[in-house]
Amino acid sequence: MSCKTCETAVIGTAEQDKKLRESIAALQGDHSLVQILQAAQEIYGYLPQEVINVIASELHVSAEKVYSVATFYSQFSFNPKGKYAISVCLGTACYVKGAGEIYDKIKEKLGVEDGGCTPDGKFSLDACRCVGACGLAPVFSINDNVYGKVTPDQIDGILEKCE
Repeated sequence: MSCKTCETAVIGTAEQDKKLRESIAALQGDHSLVQILQAAQEIYGYLPQEVINVIASELHVSAEKVYSVATFYSQFSFNPKGKYAISVCLGTACYVKGAGEIYDKIKEKLGVEDGGCTPDGKFSLDACRCVGACGLAPVFSINDNVYGKVTPDQIDGILEKCE
């Protein structure tokens, strides 16, 4: 395989590849690399190395430059997300109210570390910083559902509700 082929190899479907390249073409120029990365993550659910390489190749910049921008922002993920993406707030208010215990309980229950995904692809786990719900501390979310004032003994019941 030539270097050019390696730089443009993409995982996923042909439709995802087409959407990625269309997004890059539409957003380059007057728009920022951040917007292109947001579009790519929307398409794939995360930013695999192959996608970073395609963006770099299409923009005629190094993969290191694309990666350095992506790693600067916490909104970007380099690992696939599960059907149920769990995010535990470890900001100050949540942490002092027991978020560390919540986080540890979820890690133990799912058998994954930060940024990890269960082998069946059902759950993924990420720690995050303040989500702006300090009055509900400790807080965690599953996809778009936010759970506040959670205790470790509630975790099993909440996770069981995920089909």
